[in-house]
Amino acid sequence: MAFSNLRTVGFRNLRDGTIDFPSKSVFFVGENGQGKTNILEALYVCAYGGSFRGVRDSYLIQDGNREASVSALITGAIEHRVTVKILGSRKQLQIDEKPVQSRKELLSISPTIIFCHEDMEFISGSPERRRWFFDQTLSLYDSLYLEDLQRYRHILRIRNTVLKEGNLDMLDTLDIQLIHIGCSLIEKRERVSEQFSHVFSKLYEAITGIDGVILRYKPSWHTKDVDRLIEHLQNLRERELLLKMSVSGPHRDRYQFIRHEDEFEVQASTGQRRLLALLLRIAQAKLFTVMSNRLPVLLLDDVLLELDPEKRRNFFSVLPDHEQAFFTFLPEEPFDRYQQGDTLVYHVKEGAVYL
Repeated sequence: MAFSNLRTVGFRNLRDGTIDFPSKSVFFVGENGQGKTNILEALYVCAYGGSFRGVRDSYLIQDGNREASVSALITGAIEHRVTVKILGSRKQLQIDEKPVQSRKELLSISPTIIFCHEDMEFISGSPERRRWFFDQTLSLYDSLYLEDLQRYRHILRIRNTVLKEGNLDMLDTLDIQLIHIGCSLIEKRERVSEQFSHVFSKLYEAITGIDGVILRYKPSWHTKDVDRLIEHLQNLRERELLLKMSVSGPHRDRYQFIRHEDEFEVQASTGQRRLLALLLRIAQAKLFTVMSNRLPVLLLDDVLLELDPEKRRNFFSVLPDHEQAFFTFLPEEPFDRYQQGDTLVYHVKEGAVYL
C-alpha cells in the first residue's frame, strides 16, 4: 500500500492543500525550518495516529488555529482514505470516513517506518526508548502482541495505583494477570530479538567492517514458571509497597548491543552510534518484510547529513525493499545522485510545496 496523496489543513506550518505522490520515490528539498519534516510527520500521523516527535497532538495545530487535520489516500489492491482530525485536546481517527476503534487498524493499512534524528535515543537514550523501538517492531506485524502490550500496560497502571493506595486484597489477582500476559510478551520478545540480531549483525558488518555486534535481550523475569513468578512478586511486595510502584516485569526489560561480551554502544563513537540508529531502522524494515511478506513505506528525514560519501553509498546499497520512500534534503546536498528514473522532486519553502 502506497500514499497517493496527502491533504493537510491547519497542520504545523504547511499551507492548506493536497500533495500528489504518483511515484515510488519522492524527494522534498528545502532549507531547515521550511516544512520538509512536517510533511513526513503528517504522513506518519496518517500511519500511526500520532507524531514520531513524541509531542502532544495539540502541538501539531498551526498557530492561530483551533484544529487541524491530515488525510491520505492510500492505494494498493484496495483503496483507503485515512483521516486524522485534531480538535484541541481531542482526536478523531477515521478510515473511509468511519471511526477507528484501535490504532492497529491504521498499522494494517500502510505500515510505515521513519528514519529520523530522534532515533539516536534508541542507542544513547533510556532503556524505555529502546523497549519502545522493539515493541514497535513487533507491533508492525503482530497485532496480537500489540493487544497484549496494551493489556499489560493497563493492568500495570491499576497495579501501581493499588500499590500507592496500599490495597493488598487486589494484588494477588493482579499479579496472576500480569504474569500471564507478561510471559506472552517475553516469549515474543525473545524470538524477535534473535531474529533481529541475525539481520542487524550482518548489516552492521557490511557497512562498517566491524563484525560481532549483536543484540542481547535481558528480560526482568528469568523464568516463565507461574508459581515461581508469583513467589518472586510476593518477595518484592514489601519493597514495592514502600516505593509505591511495580519494580519487576516486562516494563523493566532491557536490550543491549554487545560485541565480544562488552556493551558496544558505550564504547562506540558518535558516528558509530548514529550509524547504529540508521541500521536499526533498516533491520526493522527487513524483518517486517520477512515476517509479514509485505513491503513498508519509508520516511527518511535528513538521514544522510552526518554520513561521509562512502557510508552514504553503502547506506543506499542496503536500503530495504519498500513500497514507497520519501526523503528530505537540504538544497546543497547532492540529492541528484540518489534519484531514480521515476523520482519526484518537490521543493519546500515557507510551508508551500512546488515542483
